[in-house]
Amino acid sequence: MIITVSREFGSGGREVGKRLADKLNLTYIDREIVTTIANENNMQEDVVEETLNQGIIPQIPLHYGRSFYYYQNLPNPQSHLMSRQQSLLKEFADRGNCIIVGRAADVILEDYDPFRIFVYADLSSKLERCRRLGPEEEALSDHDLERKMKRIDSDRARYYSLYGSNAWGDKSNYDLCINTSQFEIRDLVPIIADYIRQWYMVHK
Repeated sequence: MIITVSREFGSGGREVGKRLADKLNLTYIDREIVTTIANENNMQEDVVEETLNQGIIPQIPLHYGRSFYYYQNLPNPQSHLMSRQQSLLKEFADRGNCIIVGRAADVILEDYDPFRIFVYADLSSKLERCRRLGPEEEALSDHDLERKMKRIDSDRARYYSLYGSNAWGDKSNYDLCINTSQFEIRDLVPIIADYIRQWYMVHK
């Protein structure tokens, strides 16, 4: 069982992934990829994260077999790190029984036929969740926090476009879209887990 979780910033997608991993007894994969790459390249994790988020924008199309191996020899640090991230995602997928949050894993691992989740929420719910879970957000006004959400989601959409032809957040990309507005995620997870089990019974 391989599950990928894409999410809007502030929607609780990371919590959905972690609780689902616990519920279904799967390996949870998120920061582990950044940590591995940072250790391999003797870099700070925040630098690796920022470099990966920037992506690469070469003068030629990126959809070369949906692989960044083609760019490994180019003088671009992003291409090297993104290529390694792609290979790590496939290494985790080869082991099976995992949940991977973000990193365009649903398109990178398309050949593995993962169960693909997209998590979203209305603005008020995302603002409330950010303020409750992120102390650093408390100093931001609602306007500034909303701008931060839009910027991060825009970065995620741009990053996603490097790998896939469909738009990030397009419901046709996913097997289940979850609106967490006004819900406690811990209450949703048993329902989501049952749905996933039924989906695998039908599709596998």
